Amino acid sequence: MSDGFPEFTTNPLADDKLREECAIFGIWGTASASAHTALGLHALQHRGQEASGIVAYDGKQFHSHRDLGLVGDIFGEEAVIKRLPGFAAIGHNRYSTTGETMLRNVQPIFADFDFGGLAIAHNGNLTNAYQLRQELVRKGCLFQSTMDTEVVNHLISRSQFSTVIDRMIDALHAVEGAYSLVALTNDALIGVRDPLGVRPLVLGRIDDAYVLASETCGLDIIGATFLRDVEPGELVVISDKGVHSIKPFQRQKSRFCVFEYIYFARPDSSANGISVYDVRKRIGHELAKESHVDADVIIPVPDSGVPSAMGYAEASGIPFELGIIRNHYVGRTFIEPTDHIRHLGVKLKHNANRARIEGKRVILVDDSIVRGTTSVKIVEMVRAAGAKEVHMRIAAPPTTHSCFYGVDSLAFISLDGLYRAVGEPGRNTAQPQYCDACFTGDYPIPLVDRDGGGMPQQLSLLSETA
Repeated sequence: MSDGFPEFTTNPLADDKLREECAIFGIWGTASASAHTALGLHALQHRGQEASGIVAYDGKQFHSHRDLGLVGDIFGEEAVIKRLPGFAAIGHNRYSTTGETMLRNVQPIFADFDFGGLAIAHNGNLTNAYQLRQELVRKGCLFQSTMDTEVVNHLISRSQFSTVIDRMIDALHAVEGAYSLVALTNDALIGVRDPLGVRPLVLGRIDDAYVLASETCGLDIIGATFLRDVEPGELVVISDKGVHSIKPFQRQKSRFCVFEYIYFARPDSSANGISVYDVRKRIGHELAKESHVDADVIIPVPDSGVPSAMGYAEASGIPFELGIIRNHYVGRTFIEPTDHIRHLGVKLKHNANRARIEGKRVILVDDSIVRGTTSVKIVEMVRAAGAKEVHMRIAAPPTTHSCFYGVDSLAFISLDGLYRAVGEPGRNTAQPQYCDACFTGDYPIPLVDRDGGGMPQQLSLLSETA
């Protein structure tokens, strides 16, 4: 997410998940920087499917290409990559809960400064962006987009420091929020994480080139070696001199977003040295311990419910079956022109495998529930396929109070169970180990725009839209 004011751009019935992630990628020191970046963005496509962009630098000038759509559609042709020459590049995949889906809101954003060019790509959300934007507009700044990322650009422009690094640090000291950034200048590739490390960023290497990516799967696709996570509050400067680490923020206890383990990250990635796939299987184990019920078959809600369902099956001894088949060729922006078609929305993506369901007591395992709209339709579909009983088990604590029809039982993993799955003995209520605000309301970063008043009413991620 990288805009200021939420607005759903897809039918909420099409995908009942939280969407707060974007993908960022950067590389320095290879002749095919834009091609590597396109591949990295392809591996990170799950983090944003609305738009994609790349800015490359060839030592003399910056080259940019941005468009709406998927990475393969935008950068799949060799001719496009050839128009992005250079030894360094950054890229971005966009998913927003805010602003309009239009080209001016596609990242990376680029501007010319007195020190040279600067391109920035951002994953996260600045919680005081609206307040800062108002102040900057009053001072004469002209905004070209609705993205909170542009606030950072203006803060850099107005900074009184001389070097781009010092100006960026100065700008980031003014913002509140959860973020990871990659930036490209004439002299360096820069990566930075917020002081609490809420959003992910990793550092890798391929031959003599250094790579930054939102997840390790973005390194794997180009054959890069994972070196380490960029630390919370760390700014890394990558240049021809190597990697230089700066820690300009006061050290704080990390509050990494626990939802990365539940849903955001790809299961073949690792985060903070922990395999996402292993965590999801352990969540399934915890679910089976906490809320088991006699049943005949464990069925995942594909695809993100699969690892937890496998873990539940292992712990319970109940067979695992693919009782729901997903159609992978339906996009989230599928046009649903009538109410009748809209009510059939879930069947565009899922269909029951009747042979594995009929006459059986079914435990459905899903990774999370936000609004519950899709879950209701999936349960109805499984019942229509002949299930005797349907029990839902959710691999995340509840994020809202939803109404579920025709479910014989519904259980969520406990917050302590989730923490045990990521290797902690439980949640330390005095000093929580992760950012779990979507489950607890315990926000580790001040919500300046929300609490300060004057901001346009935001559309809740947990409410339905027409």
